[in-house]
Amino acid sequence: MQLFHHISFKKADPLGDGLREEIEAEQLEPEAITLEEGVNEGELEQYWQSVENDIDKDPEWFRFSDD
Repeated sequence: MQLFHHISFKKADPLGDGLREEIEAEQLEPEAITLEEGVNEGELEQYWQSVENDIDKDPEWFRFSDD
């Protein structure tokens, strides 16, 4: 006797408030972030270095000290 013939699950809606639809719409935008092989490591490192530099210039940013 077969107990289950077919099990399917609905896509998760993290908050149950339509957030799933918003996420799906954002994933279809041309500037959406995707994870792909072949990322240029130099460009990626340069990008994150510029992000760190911007953070360091932020007057409200602070770093914890080991002292």
